[in-house]
Formats: sequence, structure tokens, C-alpha cells
Amino acid sequence: MKKFAVKVEEGIKSSSGDGKLSVGPVYRNLLAEHDYPPVDPSLSTAWDVFRSSFIFHACAAHSLICVPLYDTLGPGAVNYILDHAEIDVVFVENRKVKELLSPECTHAQRLKLVVCFTSLKEEEVDKAASIGIKTSPWAQFLHMGRENPAEISPPKPSNICTIMYTSGTSGDPKGVILTHENISTNIRGVDLFMEQFEDKMTVDDVYISFLPLAHILDRMIEEYFFHKGASVGYYHGDINELKDDLMELKPTFLAGVPRVFERIHEGVLKALEDLNWRRRKIFDMLYKYKLYWMNRGHKKKDASPLADLLAFGKVKNRLGGRIRLIVSGGAPLSSEVEEFLRVTSCAFVVQGYGLTESCGLSTLGFPDEMSLIGTVGSAFVYTEIRLEEVPEMGYDPFGDPPRGEVLLRGKTEFAGYYKNPELTQEVVKDGWFHTGDIGEMLENGVVKIIDRKKNLIKLSQGEYVALEYLEKVYGITPIVEDIWVYGDSFKSMLVSVVVPNEENTKTWAKQNGHKGSFVEICSLDKLKDYILVELKSTAERNKLRGFENIKGVILEPKLFELSEKELVTATLKKRRDRLLKHYKVEIDALYQRLTGSKA
Repeated sequence: MKKFAVKVEEGIKSSSGDGKLSVGPVYRNLLAEHDYPPVDPSLSTAWDVFRSSFIFHACAAHSLICVPLYDTLGPGAVNYILDHAEIDVVFVENRKVKELLSPECTHAQRLKLVVCFTSLKEEEVDKAASIGIKTSPWAQFLHMGRENPAEISPPKPSNICTIMYTSGTSGDPKGVILTHENISTNIRGVDLFMEQFEDKMTVDDVYISFLPLAHILDRMIEEYFFHKGASVGYYHGDINELKDDLMELKPTFLAGVPRVFERIHEGVLKALEDLNWRRRKIFDMLYKYKLYWMNRGHKKKDASPLADLLAFGKVKNRLGGRIRLIVSGGAPLSSEVEEFLRVTSCAFVVQGYGLTESCGLSTLGFPDEMSLIGTVGSAFVYTEIRLEEVPEMGYDPFGDPPRGEVLLRGKTEFAGYYKNPELTQEVVKDGWFHTGDIGEMLENGVVKIIDRKKNLIKLSQGEYVALEYLEKVYGITPIVEDIWVYGDSFKSMLVSVVVPNEENTKTWAKQNGHKGSFVEICSLDKLKDYILVELKSTAERNKLRGFENIKGVILEPKLFELSEKELVTATLKKRRDRLLKHYKVEIDALYQRLTGSKA
């Protein structure tokens, strides 16, 4: 069996009654078998990274700390961060100035300067001045810099580069401290990793950025692209029209969260439905043919050039026509969608895993390795990984298969939570960062993420259920646009809130003689029955266990991310506490109907 990681320490099995948890073996990247590779002394800070490819990166050049702000962290998050991080200067787009200067944002009063990337309205200038804030449009700010040049003051590797506030599912955001060494070491790791492969990155490569700029995955990709002298293009702001940006920019690299790739998958399947049966049959035959040879070890470009020419080149064209690499992160991507993209996109497709606390990259998959489908790859170059026992949930790193909480250690792990040593000590023990994610270690040294530790729930019959995993499985059902799965420890069955796919729902309605708007169709009990049948079919195809079947659904015509209740994070992760609060009355009523008793 081909190995993708090396074991550098044996595991430690706890003894009965010693109060300690079992921990599995420690794994490293193959490039770090005996020790971490030496870092590049010329790239020890984020300023060095930029200086090697450009002449200007303002914050790093002057040892200033950058703190990304984005309001999708939750109500009051911007106000909280302004105070918590002691912000002096804010750069803001024109449509967000009003929110920054609103009465609810009380800590804006601590600001010294607000710079707007376009121009400010007269009333906004006056309002800012009334609370002691200077304002400047971007053009004026640049002019001020030219008129007042200053000597650069480059940072040291140990200096703070950025404080990134995480989009937690509850409570105040946590300020993750990342040093210049964290950033530069991660970039050095990508360089070393890429040297292993035949395909090389060039200055002609183009990355399309549509993740929030305050998201660690996007931040690290952009840093790397600038380091290599390649280009970054930004989408125009509407994720539902991303296809237009892809056609305009024609990127070579696409990175996103699973929901984005699920939508691409759904779009291709919808286009196939519009073809006549003969062309659909040909597509299916070519898909199986290419998949067969890829599974036999052939590289994607050699598996079936004819299939690429006749069918899959059209899929590639939907992504702009030049895509060479697709990376999925943020949450596990379903095996079905990953396989589909590997076969049809004509690009390398890999999954990665990381957190803001690990500088965004802890594991990464290998291109052209079909055995890694459904996994997030092996330990990255400057990272060590192990699993820790979770006894209350039955996870054992010495079990078959080895499972437990994912622990990380290495040169890219964060320096702590800003102004929160108690929380830092809670998650970093004996030098190991406890991620809260449940992982499974495969024999070849790669990791599969099962779910979040806190999103595992026990049903009343004693069975544990991984909610996020089920959402990935059920989410590929064609009639489903999005789904939130809910389980209660006092109930024996699962229910869900489903956002139906509008096009497929309207097609179903037309075929079954139902008229009305999309909202009206979503109120039909017959649609609920149909969706339950489709969910059951998906469960059977993916060999889910009986208690993992969804027994009842609530239909929601509006996407979760469009709700004013902020039901998801900026990266489309579900805020389960808010979803429960929002749908509790309907959920209680649904359980009552299913069980015939009071909820």
C-alpha cells in the first residue's frame, strides 16, 4: 500500500483509572520524516514574502498588525472586534460606512481614521467628525502617503502579523494570533510540497477569490500567489453569479468550501438532464471509462483524452476553460462530488484541512491519487498530527478504524487567542492544539474528517449520529439545495429543514400538475413526501444506517444564507443554535406528528 505519511512516534494507550486519554501515533509529512525541512532564511516574515515578488505591502513593511473585519461573524461582531483588538484605523467599502457609524457600533468612537475605498458622503464625514474620527477617501489617502514618505520598519519572525477573528457558531468571536513565522513557514511548506510534482505553478496562473478576505484559506492562497508573482482576481460580490466571473477571469486555480462545488455538481447534472437520452448515455459511458482508468492508476490527463475532448472539456469550459487545480476546504467534501469533479473538470482536485489556528493548512491531499477520495490528505510539511480518545463518544485511536479528536502540533500553529489565555490553555495542552474535529486515520497515513466533536449527538436509543456528515450525504440529492439535519437526545429519529432546489422543484411541480409560485409549491405536503422518498434513496445509495434516515422534513423556500437571522457563518457553516431557535416551533410540531405525542 502506498504511504502518504510517516509515523514518527508510537501511540500511548491509557491504563484503567489513570485519568489520562489514549493518544494515537504521531504522523508527519514524508518530507519531514526525520525532522522538519529547514525554512528559507530569506522568507521569515510576511514582508519578506511580498518583498520577494513586489516593492510594497504596507502593514508588513511597517510592522503593523492587520485585523480583518467582516460583519457576517454575527450581530455586534464588528463593534466587539473594534474594542477587543483596539483598532485605530479602518479601511472600509462605501456601502459599509453607514454600518460602521451606526449608533449600535459604539466602539467606533475609539477610531482615529476611517479610509473609504471610494468616496464618503458629506453626511458621513460630518457624522464621523462629530465623534472625533478623521475620514479620508482612498485617493486622498494615497496622496497623503506620497507627500509623507516614511522609512519601513520590517517585522521580526516572532512579531504578530495578524489577528484573525473566527466565525464561531456561538459566543463572541475569538481573536487568533498568527505570527510572521506562521505565515512564512506555511508558504515555504507549499513550495516544498509543490516541488514533488511535475506540474509547476507559473506567473501566468490566476486565482479567483470569492471566499471572504478575512478567511484564512483565502488569505494564505493570496499570500502564496503574490509570493510566486501570479495573479489574483476578485469576484464581483454575488456568489450566485460566480459563473459569470469564471467566464470573465478564466482562472487556473479555484478554491472554495464544499457548498460551492456541490452547486457546480448540481449545475452539470441539470445540464445533462436537458440533453437527449443518447447524449446522456454517451456521457455516462465516457465517465465510467475514464473513471476506470483513473482508478487503475492513470493520471487524469492520460486516462481518456478522447472523453475529455468529447464530453468533459465542456465541463471545464463552464469553469472558465483554464482550471488546473481545484482545492476544497472548510468542511469535508462528499466522495460523490469529489469523484465527479476529478473525472469531469479536467483539473487536479484535492481536499485540504486546517483551521485559522493552524494557519489554514494542516493536511493536504495529493493530485492524481484516487485512493484519497473522501479524505483530506496527510499531515502537511511543518505539521504533526495525532488522534486522541473521546471516551464518551466511543472513539478510540487504537480502535479499528482508529478514530478520535484531531490534535495538531508544529511550526504553523497559532500563538494563542488574543486577550484570552484561559481559552488558549483550554485548547492547547502539552503543546498539542485540540481542534474539536473528529478524525479517522487510514492505513496509508491519510486522515478522514468525520464531524465536529460538538456536532455528534446521541439519539434516545443510544446511537451516535454525525450531523455534518449526514448533511454532506443528503446534500447531493438533486431536489435539495441545502439541508440542516437535527437530532434530539430524547428522540429516536432525525428530522431536517430542507431548502428545495428551485429549478428541480418547479420541474417536479409541472410534471405532477401543480401550479403556483415556488413559495406556494414548497407548502405542498406532496412535495414533502417526494423529498422524503428522494432522501431515502440517497441514504440507501450511500449505505446509511436505519437511524441515520430522515423521518420528517420542514421545507424552507429561502436559502439559509439569505436569512436576516444570520443562520450561517461567512463560509456557509451552519449556526446550529440559531437554526434551532428559528425553527423550534415547527420542529416540535413535526416530532409531535411523527411520534403521536407531545414534544
